[in-house]
Amino acid sequence: MTQPPDQPSQGGFGAPQNPPPPSQPQQPYGYPQTPPPQGPPAQGPGYGYPQQPPAQQGPYAQPQQPGPYAQPGPYNPASQAGPYNPASQAGYGYPQSQYPGAPTPPPGAGGGSKNPFKGKPAMIIGAAVAALLVVGGTVFAVTGLGDDGEKKPVAKESASPTEDAKPSPTQPVNKGDGSGDGGDDVDVSDLNADRKAGEAKVLWYKSAPDAPGSGAYAPGLWVTDKVAVKPAYKQLFAYNVGDGNPAWDPIEFSGEICSVTPQAASGDRIVISYQENDSANAECDQLQQVDLNTGEKGWHVELEKGDLFDSASSVQLSVTGSTLLVGRSQSGTAYDVNTGKKLWDKKSYGQSCYPAGFAGGARLISLSSCAVTTEKEHDEVQELDPATGKAKWTWKVPKGWRVEHAYSVNPLVLYLTNEEDNTWNIATLNADGSIRSQVDSAETFAPECDGGIVTRDIQSCVGVAADANTLYLPTEEKDGTNEIVALNLATGKEKWRVKSPSSDAVMASVKIEGSKLITYVEPSQGEGGQVVSFPTTGDNRKATKLMQLPASAAKIESTFYGEAVDYVDGRFYISNTLLNGVDDAKEKLMLAYGK
Repeated sequence: MTQPPDQPSQGGFGAPQNPPPPSQPQQPYGYPQTPPPQGPPAQGPGYGYPQQPPAQQGPYAQPQQPGPYAQPGPYNPASQAGPYNPASQAGYGYPQSQYPGAPTPPPGAGGGSKNPFKGKPAMIIGAAVAALLVVGGTVFAVTGLGDDGEKKPVAKESASPTEDAKPSPTQPVNKGDGSGDGGDDVDVSDLNADRKAGEAKVLWYKSAPDAPGSGAYAPGLWVTDKVAVKPAYKQLFAYNVGDGNPAWDPIEFSGEICSVTPQAASGDRIVISYQENDSANAECDQLQQVDLNTGEKGWHVELEKGDLFDSASSVQLSVTGSTLLVGRSQSGTAYDVNTGKKLWDKKSYGQSCYPAGFAGGARLISLSSCAVTTEKEHDEVQELDPATGKAKWTWKVPKGWRVEHAYSVNPLVLYLTNEEDNTWNIATLNADGSIRSQVDSAETFAPECDGGIVTRDIQSCVGVAADANTLYLPTEEKDGTNEIVALNLATGKEKWRVKSPSSDAVMASVKIEGSKLITYVEPSQGEGGQVVSFPTTGDNRKATKLMQLPASAAKIESTFYGEAVDYVDGRFYISNTLLNGVDDAKEKLMLAYGK
């Protein structure tokens, strides 16, 4: 067989050479994964094999954040603003970093999305297994992006907020400065009115701080056994999990918050990236460590200036072990997350390879675009040693293929597309970077993913979960409902599937907890949402309802967009990740439910 260009001859994608690393706990969906991009990513991937790490340090990539894909839910009248209306919220997932002046979500966005993530799904259209790709002597199964010949919204680049969030003709954009009082607030007693037996109750509700008319981000959500911590605009808030009372005074930053670490490091400490001031040219170059439980500020670092075109107008933060990695447009810097000490830099390497995406957590994975605009243009995937930044292995993606998303880093599961051939593939890699399996399915999957403007956000997908041997993907909505399909990562074959407990609402994965898949079912007409678990082992797939959210709060629940959610210690939290700054209405920030 002919080998793809610039790839050593190796023996196919055969059986795993090394067992995959043990599974790590999944982060809840909606978690901050990376900051929004700054410009169109370069096209150019292929499918390849692991190679020896280059002599120079391999790049680390820069993940981005989901963009403002606002769509109202079933209860949303699009003509009014306020906590019960989509006009006050938008976006899915949560944008981690924003470029200066990014406008906000629309005041009225249209019909319901029928998806818990309220965004444009990065659909994996599996209408037909359309082609076979032979690489390294192995037949590689690929699936058409769509049988209508059009490219579906798979890993679509983020439209700029200006394009994706145009204001309604009846709701002109407010150019306010964030000083308005925001109108009336919501009374928790109203949200619990007429609560039925067996329904959970709203423990507490919080409004967002007033944001400027151009909008602001509210990325991330962290929940410990004591506090729920939520960023919004220029502030960081902490609430007692039981009663919602402030756990410590809000922290005020000098400029807007850009991005955050998706999960807390040891000792329940996080890092916030923010702008030094409100000037039009301000970059996201300030880093501040914060203790979640006490609100105490730890170390502070200002990022060094990058080379020409290496911008910090948006940055990405990720923690792997004790290493904090800060990604910018063409480089990255690693710090000790506990002390703020600089550890190493990652810059361009090899065949003009530049960081294009990054995924962190249990492992540090980088994606680079190489030889862009040449006939040898391609992607490279590497696992990096978080202590040194050196590449453990390199997988050179064959020409024509592009890595769009990392559904999981441990095990490493990648979603790739080939635009020229109109095909897609989901590949699982072994611990050494060799191919473990490829998904073989004719299903239409619809996780919520977002692309980038300048860099590629490979860790932006929400509603997806994985353990050591199984990938859990939501299907596209059909007739008002959907399913979650469990895919065997050893074979790529379907293991089982479960239907949404509601006949008129879709569900998506929140996280894996032990041997249970925790899911969130969106509210439907006349009913609140649900938190439901399914066994991941054995033959029984019976759903267990962990929480029935109250119908009396369903209207406001359905209007959270870009929601970051979590289920911890029997409580369910839902929060917004984007604020639109309408001064005459209080915007929602978060809700907490309990029994």
